[in-house]
Amino acid sequence: MGARVAVLASGKGSNLQALLDDPAVRPSIALVVSDREASGALLRAEDAGVATIFLDPKAYETRDAYDRALLDILTVENIEHVVLAGSVRILSAQLVRAYEDRLLNVHPALLPAFPGPHAVRDALEWGAKVTGVTVHFVDEEVDHGPIVLQEAVPVEPGDDLDSLHARIQEVEHRLYPLALRLLIEGKLSVEGRLVHVLEGA
Repeated sequence: MGARVAVLASGKGSNLQALLDDPAVRPSIALVVSDREASGALLRAEDAGVATIFLDPKAYETRDAYDRALLDILTVENIEHVVLAGSVRILSAQLVRAYEDRLLNVHPALLPAFPGPHAVRDALEWGAKVTGVTVHFVDEEVDHGPIVLQEAVPVEPGDDLDSLHARIQEVEHRLYPLALRLLIEGKLSVEGRLVHVLEGA
């Protein structure tokens, strides 16, 4: 049996769809978990025949309690790697530690520039000439973990939030499956903050 991957998603699921569309990645996606019952991500997963779980945050008094329940699910399902795809929740330290160097996120900027939830807007407001996409491992700080892959996206004259975000998403949908493929195949090695892509990748 190959690697088992869980995707945590809250929104429409466009990055999830990019993962599902990658023939090298799709067989490893075993579970999609959402904190929103009506998320598009759950519908996309169901359409693809992937198991889904709606884990309701309102059923838990604290973030730690929610994450303990989530960790229990991941353990029972023998999940080896976790991917964040539009998940709006900040993960607790216990969950991050349990999946150290096995937990990926994609961010719509060239970290460490423009961390946080408004990266595309922030790049425009700062007058940045270049922004981009970062795939990184998740650590206990927001948008901070070791960088796996990055690609620049120029900010063009006349760009607004929608046009820039659309071009960034095109890169996300190409870069994220590649990063997950490298992780699944054991071709990523983490040394401090430096991520090495191993020979044969």
